[in-house]
Amino acid sequence: MTSAEESDVGILCYISPLPGFRGILKQRYSDFIVNEVDMDGNVVHLTSLEAPPSEAAGEKKEKVADQLEKDYASEIESFRTLVGDSDAEKLKFFIDQISSGVKTNDESIVLSPSSDKTHRTAVHNFFKERLKFLVTDTVDGPDSSSKCIRVRLNSGINNNARGNNSRKRKDRGQQQYDSRGTDSWPDNTGKFLRFYLYKENKDTQEALGILGKMIGVQPRSFGFAGTKDKRSVSTQRVTVFKQRASKLAALNDRLFGIKVGNFCYVDEELVLGKLQGNRFTITLRSVSSDVEDIIRASATALGNNGFINYFGLQRFGSSSIPTHLIGAALLRGEWKAAVSMILDPREGEKDVTRTIREYYKESGDIEGTLRQLPRHLVAERSILYCFQKNPGNYLQALLAIPRTLRMMFVHSYQSYLWNHAASMRVQKYGMHQVVLGDLVYCKDQEIEKETKFSNSECEDGNGNDTHDDCHVDELSVIDLSEARNTVVKVISEEDIAAGTYTIDDIVLPLPGSRITYPLNDIGKIYHDIARKDNISLTDGAHNSKEFSFTSITGAYRRVFQKPKDFEWELLKYTDANIPLAETDLDIIAKSGTSTCVGDSNDKEQIKLQNGCSSTPENLDDKIERSTGSEETERVREEDIHIEESLGAPKALESQMALKLSFTLPSSCYATMAIRELLKTSTSVAFHKAMN
Repeated sequence: MTSAEESDVGILCYISPLPGFRGILKQRYSDFIVNEVDMDGNVVHLTSLEAPPSEAAGEKKEKVADQLEKDYASEIESFRTLVGDSDAEKLKFFIDQISSGVKTNDESIVLSPSSDKTHRTAVHNFFKERLKFLVTDTVDGPDSSSKCIRVRLNSGINNNARGNNSRKRKDRGQQQYDSRGTDSWPDNTGKFLRFYLYKENKDTQEALGILGKMIGVQPRSFGFAGTKDKRSVSTQRVTVFKQRASKLAALNDRLFGIKVGNFCYVDEELVLGKLQGNRFTITLRSVSSDVEDIIRASATALGNNGFINYFGLQRFGSSSIPTHLIGAALLRGEWKAAVSMILDPREGEKDVTRTIREYYKESGDIEGTLRQLPRHLVAERSILYCFQKNPGNYLQALLAIPRTLRMMFVHSYQSYLWNHAASMRVQKYGMHQVVLGDLVYCKDQEIEKETKFSNSECEDGNGNDTHDDCHVDELSVIDLSEARNTVVKVISEEDIAAGTYTIDDIVLPLPGSRITYPLNDIGKIYHDIARKDNISLTDGAHNSKEFSFTSITGAYRRVFQKPKDFEWELLKYTDANIPLAETDLDIIAKSGTSTCVGDSNDKEQIKLQNGCSSTPENLDDKIERSTGSEETERVREEDIHIEESLGAPKALESQMALKLSFTLPSSCYATMAIRELLKTSTSVAFHKAMN
């Protein structure tokens, strides 16, 4: 089979009776701009690429030479009380050697072994608080139950080239020391550097992987509130532990398609789901309709009435094996079948990946397959690594997949049930009033935040490796089980008579052990559809709690969603290669506060690197808006030269675009809002064919 169609996953209905019209979604990645909205409702915009002016003062370090002039007799005696005479004398001799500048082959000392982790932590903290010019880490002890603490001079402090201790770590051939011992961080500075990440045509994990490699930290060291779509231009907040703004700001000279800025130090790291939503600026290209008034009426209706809050196709993957089918197998306890669906060849995949899958299926050669398998296929690699140690243990192999990734499959099946229930609610009871048995958010609870859902599509866990497989542009990422405090009630006859609740208050559940189902025909739909898939919503088919509705908490989701701060305009353009909306980087370049990086004589190379040069992605254009006004900026001669060198036609017919700007809560899909306008599929394949 090919990838799932909207009807396959329950996306069936529309709110507006207006006919749709033609329009291309994401013809260019700059047609889809996403700006995160923080918990205070502020839209995140990149406005500066520079480190804070006070950075230099904040980074001033005390020279080792100055520190060693101090008398550390009291510290040695305190250390003696903590560890005993032997280690205290060893430390005293070590400090005396460093102070005197005597060259020695011993650049570190190893303290006595200890099996008490609490005691070792106290020793680490002693150096961290009392002897900051020394750093520590933990090494193996003489037996398996003990560890030793190793101590050396802190190379991170300016030691004024004192003796051979000034040599770099790579010259010494030593391992990286424990971060607990390298802490010379100022007490009055937040331990997390927060910055804004601006990226073009890259998913969040890819961008952070690049940054991590450049500053020498693992991608998992970064904290962020939610993944953003790959085929887009997006700006979001990121945190990293104890890194200097100046270090990251310096990367901007070497980054293409990525910029970092708006630095500040904070006390808490960002975690998944810690956002209010996203602000979207979406340009639909080649818009056409028999009657232009239909486009205007449809845009107005979307702002006034909203859309059905379906989970978009992105939720179910874009391969021939939709993620909800794998989720169904897990819920049934069919471990081998689930593993096969993840590993087996599939239609529509790149030839090279399909060949690797076929090789494994025919040969069973785990080691040979792992050598060839792309690293972004995280689920597949996790399963095969587990099979190396535990051949044939399918459940253990599934549990070896990172948790957020493996739970994606179950959450996808929950979304499948929710979509079908939402369509049935619209078909059976309409969209204008609440009915007996509906579920609503309680009015006496201030519940403005939408339910958040676990999601890992950006990790390509469904086995896809095409550039459009990562479409989590609108989705917050957080464990579904954390959305526990939502208070709902069942609509009664008294509620209907009082008119307390409206259609906007209606919610539907995602199945779990702590949710209530609607007390009308819609509640029965959940059980009927699950029963057809041989799944029970109330009883467990196996003992694996992660893959059972009896252990998953569940949550609620609004059926209808209205975009906030909704704006739209019709534009006319003549060149499809020219952007119709400004990105944060465009605005910075216009303001003159920061210059674009790269060799101005090598524009073709900059273009290939997705940089911020004046390539066709960033050219100005004469745009005729629906008001009839025109921008008067002219395309520079050098830009015209680039455009012609790329084979762009010199003259094109005038076309129309619909530009939309709106804000959605973190669990809502902007693609479902676009679907309400166009009345056509939002699948990647459909819009590629139109393009």
